[in-house]
Amino acid sequence: GVPSSLPALLRATRLGQKASSQGFDWQQVDEVVPAVREEVEEFVEAAASSERGAMEHELGDLLFSLANLARHLQIDAEEALRGASQRFTQRFQHIETTLSQQGLRMNEVPPERLEALWQGAKAALVDSE
Repeated sequence: GVPSSLPALLRATRLGQKASSQGFDWQQVDEVVPAVREEVEEFVEAAASSERGAMEHELGDLLFSLANLARHLQIDAEEALRGASQRFTQRFQHIETTLSQQGLRMNEVPPERLEALWQGAKAALVDSE
């Protein structure tokens, strides 16, 4: 009853809703968090194997469990992801601008410096979020 043509994040949410309506669901949100942690661990194990199929499988399970966490928290997962993407874009552009003003390109800067710039962008842009 849940169209496979829906965007994946929305379909995951709807599948969770449908399963819940049939009584197949966690009763409380604090039961979902351990499931998410379990999926993270399974992904880490798959990533250690470097087997692409296993990593894709476990990443899918992790994303599905996160969609269900959002559903339990009554958070629109699509909106949450859209907001995170926007914050990333703003921070990345802040770093680009900072480096450009210093006459540098991002691929010329060591990772530690990029991390410091990232943290600075997060602090500088916290008021605009």
